[in-house]
Amino acid sequence: MQFTTLVALALASAPIQGVPLRKRISQTISDSTTQWERACDAAGGGAQCNQIAVAAFSTLLAAPGPCEQQNSADNMIDLAKTLSNNPDMIKFAQIFAQQPRNSPTSQSVPYCQSAPRNVELGGLYQCQWQGDDPKTFVGGVVVGGSGTIPFGLSAPVSPSGSCPANPSGPIADGTQLVDIAQNPGVGGTSNPTSGKTSTPNISATPTTTISSAPPTGTTDPDEDGDGDCEDETTSAPPTVTLTPTAAAVPSSSPSSSSNSFSLSNGQAAQKLNAQFATLTSTSSCTEGENACVNGSFAQCVSGSFVIQACASTLTCAALPLVNSPGTSITCTTPSDALARIAATGATGGLAGSGSA
Repeated sequence: MQFTTLVALALASAPIQGVPLRKRISQTISDSTTQWERACDAAGGGAQCNQIAVAAFSTLLAAPGPCEQQNSADNMIDLAKTLSNNPDMIKFAQIFAQQPRNSPTSQSVPYCQSAPRNVELGGLYQCQWQGDDPKTFVGGVVVGGSGTIPFGLSAPVSPSGSCPANPSGPIADGTQLVDIAQNPGVGGTSNPTSGKTSTPNISATPTTTISSAPPTGTTDPDEDGDGDCEDETTSAPPTVTLTPTAAAVPSSSPSSSSNSFSLSNGQAAQKLNAQFATLTSTSSCTEGENACVNGSFAQCVSGSFVIQACASTLTCAALPLVNSPGTSITCTTPSDALARIAATGATGGLAGSGSA
């Protein structure tokens, strides 16, 4: 009996003496865009503000690639430029671009290796958490390896874990950079390969599906022609496509709901909403999959949904596209969701059952 106990104790201590235990470092990601969204609302951005904010803070999760955060910051600045180059929106977008991303293993998170579209983001890169290993990046890559040096730099970041907005070093685990730094740290840095532009660049995680049929479409900004900035993915009906929310500057092209695919789009959106109604925060999911759970935007991370609430007056819903086959997932008002589905000729309300 005593021998068995000693063996058990030895096995229990093995991970501590051998490979260090790794813990996930996360944050309340929606806090990262709160001040940007507030500035956007004040500038007259309307519903686009929440849609772009949700798309942006979702890139701080572990699943998105190393440039997704920068792409979202570009989208934030794109919108700011349509609102008289709103300085607060630009400043908070610059700070957001430097917010640490979730680390699944307490290791440093790789840096983006491409230039941003907007010169305002030139030379900016994310800080790291104080709990991150400064010598090893996610995936076991040591400093000096691929993705461990920010784009445009020729040597590792010094001090380790710092960023232009917080040059003294990394920030406390789970905190928000925007709460401790109001200066983005931009000092005349420009993007050598990209001029100022307001052309949107949708960047999204891979599309996943609820049904067994694979998606067959491409991502396109404001495909439904309604001026909104929700993620919109074209696909051939009746495939029900779940897509991540991505942001774009609204298109000025007119919309129409009289296309031959309009009805099937409405019915596909209803089918999605009916499936969303059965989901809970503990429902199983596929990595990177986006959905609506109890009226909130949800993204699947490590097999579980991470829930992010929409603004107080909005709810998460699947909507039909207007200019091409497919659906979109976004935060919207209940009345707008019902109106869009009804405009396709689909009957039965939001989920095809008369629900509101």
